[in-house]
Amino acid sequence: MEQQAEDMAVAAEPGSAPTHPLDPCTGDELVQAVAILRDTGRLGEKAFFSAGYAAEPPKDLVLGFEPGSSWDRIVRLVGHDRERGQSFDARVSLTEGRVAAFTWIEDGQASVAADDYIAMLKILWRNEEWIAAVKKRGIEDLSLVHIEPWVAGAPHPDLPANARAMHAIAFLHADRADNYYARPLEGLSAHVDCDSGQVVIEDHGVLPMPTDPAEYAADRVDRLREGLKPIEITQPEGPSFEVEGNVVRWQKWQFRVSMQPTEGLVLHDIRYDDDGRDRPILYRAALSDMVVPYGDPSPMHGWKHAFDGGEAALGHAANSLVNGCDCLGEIHYFDNFVLQGNGEPRHVPNAICLHEEDFGILWKHTNVFTQHPKPEVRRSRRLVVSTIVTLGNYEYGFYWYFYLDGTIQVEIKLTGMVGVSVVENNADSDMAPIIAESIASPIHQHIFCFRLDFNLDGPNNSVYELEVEPLPPGADNPYGSAFRSVASRLGTESEAQREVNPARARHWRVVNDGVKNHLGKSVGYKLLPQGSSTMYAPEDSLHAQRGGFARHNLWVTPYAPDELDAAGGVFTNLHSGANGLAAYAAANRSVEDTDVVVWHTLGVTHVPRPEDWPVMPVEYAGFTLMPTGFFDRNPSLDVPPTKACHT
Repeated sequence: MEQQAEDMAVAAEPGSAPTHPLDPCTGDELVQAVAILRDTGRLGEKAFFSAGYAAEPPKDLVLGFEPGSSWDRIVRLVGHDRERGQSFDARVSLTEGRVAAFTWIEDGQASVAADDYIAMLKILWRNEEWIAAVKKRGIEDLSLVHIEPWVAGAPHPDLPANARAMHAIAFLHADRADNYYARPLEGLSAHVDCDSGQVVIEDHGVLPMPTDPAEYAADRVDRLREGLKPIEITQPEGPSFEVEGNVVRWQKWQFRVSMQPTEGLVLHDIRYDDDGRDRPILYRAALSDMVVPYGDPSPMHGWKHAFDGGEAALGHAANSLVNGCDCLGEIHYFDNFVLQGNGEPRHVPNAICLHEEDFGILWKHTNVFTQHPKPEVRRSRRLVVSTIVTLGNYEYGFYWYFYLDGTIQVEIKLTGMVGVSVVENNADSDMAPIIAESIASPIHQHIFCFRLDFNLDGPNNSVYELEVEPLPPGADNPYGSAFRSVASRLGTESEAQREVNPARARHWRVVNDGVKNHLGKSVGYKLLPQGSSTMYAPEDSLHAQRGGFARHNLWVTPYAPDELDAAGGVFTNLHSGANGLAAYAAANRSVEDTDVVVWHTLGVTHVPRPEDWPVMPVEYAGFTLMPTGFFDRNPSLDVPPTKACHT
């Protein structure tokens, strides 16, 4: 049974020594930091690590950094001590060879690690009550039972208050290579304290096992369609981008790429070369966290509200991407290093993919009333920075797109396996629709919060809300058809807690009132949202208390170096919800003409359908950042036409 947790470690490779404060950790640096911490004797024999990465350097250090300069290299090590029943946060200075700070965490715990999963499996397969409940369902070969680890949100009342709590559900294999999600062990779950070994079993009754195998692997479906001819993406002269370390340069864009355990893909220092004028746009941009609340109140699902960033270390779940499968074209890959529980680094090759895509026409016009009526056409292309993570039953693809006209777009691709329940007589429900024979899937949400630290032509920025309103008929509106755009400046954190409103074309504009374009207007970028609901769970629910960021689509806060996390960061696991974005914004500070951070919450409310089974086609969510008065005119006028346009 412990096969489920077989070691997937890949040998660590050293990596290049860092030359800039924003360079990601190498494997050697992680080894060095762990050794320094262990030498202090602060950790017990049952302590393990859940994350290790370069600590976020001070912003003024980064902005003022000169190549070749030295700095204090700090590695953050996070983990849990089973003997003490408490998680720790350590900052190790590699420059000075010492532990610069060490804290035992009072609220929350380190993210769930492979060590917890292995501990949970060992505990359950030695628990007679669990084994009896499994056998009660007619299962004799226990090796065919797959146990799915879930974050608990809060410990069961019968477990210790400081429990290293996990909530386990189970599925049944017909054979070791099949889709076990097709056979849930309905009604059975276990609450496990991975520290003490205590278990609370919940058994709500046995239901018949579904019989449809619901296979989706290429070698297991009945037949594969024919007629799909190959598509080849070639760039005979090579790609148009350049990569130096973790710095990317492409068509006037420049930025830095890295991975972080909670946030996954992180971009730093996004800037644009505007005809020789180096213009910063974003200092830092990344997913901060996400939550997946379920709407089915049944005992198998009602408790679920997974924070896949802070609880499950989303960045550690990055796939090793494959050209022709995950990405297509002329690819550059970035690797990552993940700190394992035993303190050894694991090398993850191809964790981030960088490539170019053709994207249709960029702009076109045919002027038939001139002596040159030939169409002027420019093709669009975009630079794609992407990573894909697998977290239990779901996959999330995170894509950052950079365009030739100065636009930045974020797209999330959701796929994988929906959560399921067994139902008798194909009983349908508006909270858990039937999607297959004897299988229902609960309605749920995927709510993402992106943290956008703007540096738009400098640090002093403001945020305006714009929406369109119709005007009443009158002398100034003789046709009754007039409408106008109205801008309102968001002055404080409470004023800046806003929701989307597609009916009024509501969007938000970040501006620098100290920098004007050639029309005398403040330069800006607008955040164009998609229609997206906020969390449905009420504010007094555990889900909403822990996921306060999901209450609003927009938040704006003044920059503070320790306010990086929408929830509890690397200690979101079993966190009360006392910290995070809602707590930051409660101070109601001014957000006018200052170093602002824009937090955008968006997502998908998923009402499952039969077409989502047995594997879910990609569903999309995202937003766009568009220059609005940032440039004096269309910045893509200088894009050359393709040869085909001039033949």
